[in-house]
Amino acid sequence: MAMNIIRELPHPTEIKAAHPLSQALIDRKAANDEEVRKIFSGESDKFLLIIGPCSADSEEPVLDYITRLRALQEKVEDKILIIPRIYTGKPRTTGDGYKGMLHQPDPTGNPDLKSGIIAVRSLHMRALEETGFSAADEMLYPENYSYLDDLLSYIAIGARSVENQQHRLVSSGVSIPVGMKNPTGGDLSVMMNSITAAQHRHAFIYRGCEVKSDGNPYAHAILRGYVNDRGQSFPNYHFEDLYRLAQVYAEKDLKNPAVIVDTNHSNSGKQYLEQIRIAKEILHSMRHSEDIKKLVKGLMIESYIEDGSQKIGENIYGKSITDPCLGWEKTERLVLDLADQL
Repeated sequence: MAMNIIRELPHPTEIKAAHPLSQALIDRKAANDEEVRKIFSGESDKFLLIIGPCSADSEEPVLDYITRLRALQEKVEDKILIIPRIYTGKPRTTGDGYKGMLHQPDPTGNPDLKSGIIAVRSLHMRALEETGFSAADEMLYPENYSYLDDLLSYIAIGARSVENQQHRLVSSGVSIPVGMKNPTGGDLSVMMNSITAAQHRHAFIYRGCEVKSDGNPYAHAILRGYVNDRGQSFPNYHFEDLYRLAQVYAEKDLKNPAVIVDTNHSNSGKQYLEQIRIAKEILHSMRHSEDIKKLVKGLMIESYIEDGSQKIGENIYGKSITDPCLGWEKTERLVLDLADQL
């Protein structure tokens, strides 16, 4: 056998028992969840910003960043609801390279998944306790969701995972909004099929158990741009793209039609400064179409303390070690500008 067992990992119930939430934190997350759900159901007209580092690589700068977000949230709370990105798994196109805090709690060290599970839960718990934010994370590995299901208020399914059956089925049993990204090739039908699957009921195997799901009425679209067969990036955030998606939704029998627009990745061609212009263009499109305004619930923005990115080992505080991000000064200005325009 080519796959060697290193050790048996603790069950999620064991991890939760060792690192439990207080009743106050349970109540705070429940209130956050309800506020987010109301945006997707249309009961609230607040604009959602899912914002933060490309990957959460170190606890202290991430918490520093999120503490700044809390102060910013209070300035724009009448128009904008912020969910911090605490992305603890990093998808890799080839499978090689840094795979996120879950795999490597120390980015310069060896993989240690048991320590990674504890580090990831600790980070999300501290964010909730110290700032009141229950965050967003990518469900890169569906079987790991149970380690964090009592802490998250939003889940994204990535472009490489959106066609995977297990991601779709587990999403159908989740009680918080799940965003389905269009695949890297840009085929909207794949994304829409994934949303449909997530909104329906299913029976399936999960962590060795036979389970049934109720369907998730808050599963929705995320547009992140796409790449053609020559490796060139193309956006799908323009007025015509959003209008087309509104028409696609109109032809489907889906609950709570919604889209979050990812302003980075292929939409920006990974030119992180373009996120500022893209975010404002999307608001412009919303002002010119009632259908688009109703459909677009918010934006996903990659942002950290320092502009750009660095290589692992350079140790510049608050600078991404994966994709380049907007620095804090530009982030704060952008969020305040968006609030003024909404």
